[in-house]
Amino acid sequence: MVKGSIKSSIFAWGWTLSVFLLVSYLLCIAFGVLAPERFHMHEAWAPLLPWFEWLTPRGFLAGAVGSFLYGWYIALIAVPLYRYFRRRTGNSV
Repeated sequence: MVKGSIKSSIFAWGWTLSVFLLVSYLLCIAFGVLAPERFHMHEAWAPLLPWFEWLTPRGFLAGAVGSFLYGWYIALIAVPLYRYFRRRTGNSV
């Protein structure tokens, strides 16, 4: 296995997670528009995304940006932790 730099790992995981969370957010919004109100997911997103409001332009944009930034946050924290614990257990990354 080729060892990559931590910067390249964070970059790859940051983009991967950010796009994944953004697509998930967009799918949930689309589902909420198409499905009956009792099946809406916006109650799940609201506590996690500051300034999120259901079906307002500001709320939609805030949710999209927040979802994308959560991916980078996870990558910035999780990749160094993963590499640290892999080294501590004797498995090289």
